[in-house]
Amino acid sequence: QVQLVESGGGLVQAGGSLRLSCAASGRTFSSNYMAWFRQAPGKEREFVANILWSGGSTYHADSVKGRFTISRDKSKNTVYLQMSSLKPEDTAVYYCAAGGYFSTTEPSYNYWGQGTQVTVSS
Repeated sequence: QVQLVESGGGLVQAGGSLRLSCAASGRTFSSNYMAWFRQAPGKEREFVANILWSGGSTYHADSVKGRFTISRDKSKNTVYLQMSSLKPEDTAVYYCAAGGYFSTTEPSYNYWGQGTQVTVSS
């Protein structure tokens, strides 16, 4: 089992920045990829970014490319999502997820955090 705990969400004005954190514990060696997804009110959950835990290579959705950056600190077993130039449409619950291989779809990730709310005001 892998436990994921997100933190860092909150209320921010448009154009501002936030950094989300996801602390992983448990059998983390079984998960090669870590990812962030988000779900806005009334919408389906969507992929934001993922990172290969060992090598650090990353992939970002087009909607956040150039504004968001996923990274990880192996010594802390923590994944981050640095969000800049935030827009009201970035408002959502952000979820951390862990899985065994590269994917941008939910079913590929076995473990999920509880989510953290990000609200961007205009």
